[in-house]
Amino acid sequence: MSPLTTGILGIALLFLLFASGMPIAFVMTLVGWLGYVYLSSLDGGLNILGISFYAGGTTYTLSVIPLFVLMGQFASHAGLSHQLYWAVERWLGHRRGGLAMATVGACAGFAAISGSSVATAATMGTVALPEMKKYRYGMSLATGTVAAGGTLGILIPPSAPLVFYAILTELSVGKLFIAGILPGIMLAALFMLAINIQVRLNPELAPRGPGATFKERINALKGVWGILVLFLIVMGGIYTGVFTPTEAAGIGAFGAFVFSLYTRKMAWHHFVASLRMTGQTTGMIFIIVIGAYVFGYFLAVTRIPFELADYMSGLEVSRYIILAGVVLIYTILGMFLDGWAIMVLTIPIIHPMMVDLGFDPIWFGVMVVIMLEMALITPPVGVNVFIIKGVAKDVPMYTIFRGIWPFWIAMLVSLIILSILPQIALFLPNTMKV
Repeated sequence: MSPLTTGILGIALLFLLFASGMPIAFVMTLVGWLGYVYLSSLDGGLNILGISFYAGGTTYTLSVIPLFVLMGQFASHAGLSHQLYWAVERWLGHRRGGLAMATVGACAGFAAISGSSVATAATMGTVALPEMKKYRYGMSLATGTVAAGGTLGILIPPSAPLVFYAILTELSVGKLFIAGILPGIMLAALFMLAINIQVRLNPELAPRGPGATFKERINALKGVWGILVLFLIVMGGIYTGVFTPTEAAGIGAFGAFVFSLYTRKMAWHHFVASLRMTGQTTGMIFIIVIGAYVFGYFLAVTRIPFELADYMSGLEVSRYIILAGVVLIYTILGMFLDGWAIMVLTIPIIHPMMVDLGFDPIWFGVMVVIMLEMALITPPVGVNVFIIKGVAKDVPMYTIFRGIWPFWIAMLVSLIILSILPQIALFLPNTMKV
């Protein structure tokens, strides 16, 4: 078989094994190694296996992940997530649909110190869902809001998928982080708009919540200063070039630890749990990166990325038609695969093609993450939906899935806006000091 045919069969096998539920890292390593051995030699295959394990375990860029995960764990145990929700609720809760909007705002704020959609959805779900249930919110709106709001955890920096994208494409982690800020704010605003439209069409979905005096609102802001300080130090340091992303992550983790001591809410078992969760998350990501290296070597010898880029650039159609096709591909894959699998399967192939078509790689990284956000709430997989189901055990799955569609449409609108106005993502990275 030709290298191209072997590559196509390898990708098909990869997709099949992903869909069967086999571990992502194992599938990538197995398919990539067998394919490389077939096209090269056993000695060559053993060589790239050793190189991949060494490179995956010693990649300096990856060191930001455990530090940012630890920052989010410390911040959560310090009670910052609860304080954040109540602060936003004091300002928006009196409006019709205000508790849902407050949930989105709190998710956006927690995303700035978390970097994980699952952690954001689970944490804010335990805080926001009981409150919305108390005020008789429609559970489709309530659960859909938390599931969608949780996806902001991988767009607003720090973001583990953006780090993974940077590794796969050899781009700047710092620029990708900064590029996610304005699109993240825009998407949060679109989520709030989606909530507003729903409650205007059906006022019974969201009664008015509790009111608050101006003094109570000002006092509530005291609860968010910790998150604000952490975000400004970490992202401000990256933006100005004072810190590298890794240094910023270390400072952020230490800062969150200090806040946890200040609030006196983190017990010893919380500290141990934070370290354990950080180790588990980091181990999973490192193993996936190693598998991605092995599969990347296989794709390189098949020349599929280069052949596809040459073919697409030769088509006499608008590049935005091709972009629409890419969005459709990600939407379909999001129905069956999780985000890590989608990135491994698509980025090595699609990224060179998009760059060859003249799209900015930093901008495309933001687009990819938004498409992964859509996958997080798309049935039948919809990881965030299952997370919310675990929090709201009495709510049927179909109710949660019914509630996510307005937010899914909001994400699609954000993709269209970013396609028309790419500077929303590129303005801040283009003005960075480094």
